[in-house]
Amino acid sequence: MNMREGLIPTVLGTAVTATGAALLGKNRQVATAIMGFGAAHIVLGAIDLVEHRKQDQNQIF
Repeated sequence: MNMREGLIPTVLGTAVTATGAALLGKNRQVATAIMGFGAAHIVLGAIDLVEHRKQDQNQIF
């Protein structure tokens, strides 16, 4: 099984961001920090996905 590198941080970041959004009503500062942490994982995972797609396309040709 070949799992694309960057997929795990992206999925994890999505879950963390959703958790932060669910906590917005309880403690806004903590929820915002959690959402920022999750968003950073989404961005970094997406960068990995795009970079590896470019590498995969270069190997085909």
